[in-house]
Amino acid sequence: MNPLTELHQINNRRQFLGRSCSLLGGAALSSLLPSRLSGAVSAPGGSGPALPHFAPKAKRVIYLFMAGGPSHIDMFDYKPAMKDLHGTELPESIRNGQRITGMTSGQKEFPCVAPMFNFERVGERGTWMNTDILPHTASIADKITLIRTMNTEAINHDPAITYINTGTQQFGHPSMGSWLAYGLGSLSDNLPAYVTMISTGKKPGQALYARLWGSGFLPSKYQGVQFRSGDDPVLYLNNPEGIDRELRRGMLDGLGDLNRQRLQEVGDPEIASRISQYEMAFRMQSSVPDLMETKEEPDYIFDQYGPQSREKGSFASNCLLARRMAERGVRFIQLFHRGWDQHGNLPKDLSGNCESVDQPAAALVKDLEERGMLEDTAVVFGGEFGRTIYSQGKLTKDNHGRDHHGRCFSTWVAGGGFKAGYDHGETDDYAYNIVKDPVHINDFNATVLHTLGINHERFTVKHQGLDSRLTGVENRRVVKEILT
Repeated sequence: MNPLTELHQINNRRQFLGRSCSLLGGAALSSLLPSRLSGAVSAPGGSGPALPHFAPKAKRVIYLFMAGGPSHIDMFDYKPAMKDLHGTELPESIRNGQRITGMTSGQKEFPCVAPMFNFERVGERGTWMNTDILPHTASIADKITLIRTMNTEAINHDPAITYINTGTQQFGHPSMGSWLAYGLGSLSDNLPAYVTMISTGKKPGQALYARLWGSGFLPSKYQGVQFRSGDDPVLYLNNPEGIDRELRRGMLDGLGDLNRQRLQEVGDPEIASRISQYEMAFRMQSSVPDLMETKEEPDYIFDQYGPQSREKGSFASNCLLARRMAERGVRFIQLFHRGWDQHGNLPKDLSGNCESVDQPAAALVKDLEERGMLEDTAVVFGGEFGRTIYSQGKLTKDNHGRDHHGRCFSTWVAGGGFKAGYDHGETDDYAYNIVKDPVHINDFNATVLHTLGINHERFTVKHQGLDSRLTGVENRRVVKEILT
């Protein structure tokens, strides 16, 4: 049996815990000590490392998630034939009975619309990229793998974002970051294994829910910690007025004693999580202010990340913080950037969004490389799905919208064992269907786990009678073609 599965079963058997209270109490205490810096998880009973399964190429992941569905057609998946297709009706042979959203289900016509931007071949391999709105990303073309054949069954935002983050469209499952926090632990004693930050484009776009970085059926200490842009980046972290650090330490010691007594009585694993979280919060009182204070960064770094990098809460500022978190040992850092749902006014709104993310995303890759960290850091840039070739609503000379499209979309990855300067997969001239080398979102998740030394088929937890895993219940594969 997988040792992680066995551990989870033990944690949920209260009778067993009642008879083994001293063992579990010791485990709770040991989780507070600096014992996971190697990145390996010990099997139950201290029988040795269970993870990673094999030597990893990546130690950490920075996931730049563009929430709302960026238009792959207007950014990365250009075809010269699109110019001739502009204004023509999308053939039924291409659409092929695709399930579409309620927003375009009533349309009588589906006119194709070519990108209203300039595309050029960039990098040594001459890959197509929109250089009007992605000039900085074009400058790192030789550092990234560009996957043009990502695909998903989901067609609406919430199930699609849930799917790509947790491996299923159903609520209540752990996010990727939580899986990694559970399986690999933290590289730091003073910061969480999993941190998330949110920024917003020109328009707010779809709402995001905390369950996207939640721990699902894993213990709650593995959920992501959201850092905010205000004076209190982590809610309720600071001491209340009149409470100094020494007094807080005494309060935590007393509360810890009470929690350990209760843990021995009832064997609830969430009590162990509570003890661990209180202790982490105490340590974060010192580490977080230093982490969030970016004034010490030299001017050239702010210039590299762009003019918004000095604005707290911006995507550029969050990218700079992500690099600082990576340096300090955060295992999984996820930046959500809202506002990519362009059902109308796409040329203007897409340009505004790319203006916000293009320079800082490219700067993050360059900055990590300059510091010798890109080799063991996987940087991912993508969303939950793409957009349709056909226009949503009326097509005018210089304006249009696009509906959701999950059959194919684009994601790029840099570092962490992924190939540099490589294109994977091919779509048809409409960028509507995959012609060669499909990559399902759970194939991609399996591949990210592989770079971290994890066999996704063996990384399971027993839940409701199933060996649940990040990559779902269907057969998925590691896309070795995109790895070094």
